[in-house]
Amino acid sequence: MNIFQSIARRIIRHSFHLSVWTIEQFYDIAVYEEKTRQLAELPEGTLGKDIANCLQRNGLRIVPGFESHDLKHVLLDYKMTPVDEIRLQAFMLGNGNHTLASFAIFIFGALFLPELWRTFYQDFRDGRHARPISTWSIEDFAHCQTAALREAVFHYAPPAKQPLIDASRIARTGAYTAILLGTFGMLFCLPFLFSSSMEDLVGAGFPFLGGTIIAGSGLIALSNLASGKKKEAARAAVISV
Repeated sequence: MNIFQSIARRIIRHSFHLSVWTIEQFYDIAVYEEKTRQLAELPEGTLGKDIANCLQRNGLRIVPGFESHDLKHVLLDYKMTPVDEIRLQAFMLGNGNHTLASFAIFIFGALFLPELWRTFYQDFRDGRHARPISTWSIEDFAHCQTAALREAVFHYAPPAKQPLIDASRIARTGAYTAILLGTFGMLFCLPFLFSSSMEDLVGAGFPFLGGTIIAGSGLIALSNLASGKKKEAARAAVISV
């Protein structure tokens, strides 16, 4: 590790500590310390117990408002280090956790750790193929066995994915766009059609005609889409009968 990589990790570490300290100023920390003690009393092998052990090893406590964050660290086996923090965010982005905080932390870390972009990409892919856990909470899973939960997360058969491109939605969006742009072009050219200058009439006439064609095409496209939907509904009704 060169000096620049060492400095980058130090900056990330201090930034995280400062963020946690700032958050804690707005909460009653005693409540969260008690929650950590309750987790420590759970049986060995449970997720709650493993979270408490992890926090104790690292000299940390549950961050107010971010309790599920510690769950993900332990469940996904990411250490509480600057590098693994960014790796966790890459995993969660792939897993569907598209929050402002997740994006901000990942981008911040990726900018400082460009040598790990390939690793981050692999974590992102792992998250895409894992069971979605962005809504999991300590309250719901603290009593469950960590090993069994990991098995459920990483050996997951996702349901058939919907196509990334919805042709009808794209067509509808294009139709509305054509109508708006065509109408705008017609209105923009309309005042020049009343000019006594032949240059103005010719210069505005062709764009006005073009706008008319574009807007008309959009209307025809919408009409066809609506007609297609009606036919599908009628076909479905016949099949159901």
